[in-house]
Amino acid sequence: MLRAIFIALSESRWLRAIAERSRLGQRTSARFVAGTEVADAIRAAAAMNQIGAGVSIDNLGENVTNADEARASAQLYHHLLDEIAAHKLNANISLKLTHMGLDVDEKMAYEIVRGLVAKAASMSPKNFVRVDMEGSPYTQRTLDFVHELHRVPGNANNVGTVIQSYMRRAEADVEKLLSERIRIRLCKGAYKEPADIAFQKKSEVDSSYVKLMKILMKSGVFHGLATHDETIIKEAKAFATRENIPRSAFEFQMLHGIRRDLQQGLVKDGWGVRVYIPFGTEWYPYYMRRLAERPANVFFIAKNLLRQ
Repeated sequence: MLRAIFIALSESRWLRAIAERSRLGQRTSARFVAGTEVADAIRAAAAMNQIGAGVSIDNLGENVTNADEARASAQLYHHLLDEIAAHKLNANISLKLTHMGLDVDEKMAYEIVRGLVAKAASMSPKNFVRVDMEGSPYTQRTLDFVHELHRVPGNANNVGTVIQSYMRRAEADVEKLLSERIRIRLCKGAYKEPADIAFQKKSEVDSSYVKLMKILMKSGVFHGLATHDETIIKEAKAFATRENIPRSAFEFQMLHGIRRDLQQGLVKDGWGVRVYIPFGTEWYPYYMRRLAERPANVFFIAKNLLRQ
């Protein structure tokens, strides 16, 4: 019930406008969002690197309405890649196609993202662009983009995407991506989707996740397992041991501000960890989806606000 409410709230433009401009909204989002500027993201990334974790940095935003906004978003990502190199960070970037103008001009969006992937591939050391997955209206378009970008000479291993285990089509999508050795970030899914295209029961979503996780781990391609579910993490660790899969063959991926104890424990035990660090002024939809995934975060935030 609470999950459905928060997902619905994430789509409210009226509440978003109020929240993103309010001091209270900025205070409550600080748990999950590194800040509003590139410098904030770089500081957060450096802190994660110091404890032994890699990071993936995302400038929050989606569904831009004109070409100027899309190009400005891309320019910020170019600046971010420069800052990552200047500070010698173990960090890559994550972006949404609608933030790059997919709804405005598909050809323009492709050229924008192609330019970012080319820059990442030309860096020393090479960097990586994760094309994030959005709601189901964008699933096929996102996958088509990534397949096409990956086929560009010099881009192999420098661009990848996200698969959501609650989607009924996920296994077929994984098989096609693996046929071209494209890197995948596996997560459960954070959008409200109808039952005909997405599993609704947690048990079904978890079962799909574990099945896909094992396929990815045995693929010989480096993937990210995005989860805070300790049961699934234990299963992944046990599976790696049983199948003699080296710890360097994959990594666990987690969200900034969530289960820091778990992140640090995995690093301490020698497992690869990458923390997803979002930043920017357009944080509201992301923030509400995090509350939808784990409503207990609402009480955690309220408790901390009362302490201040």
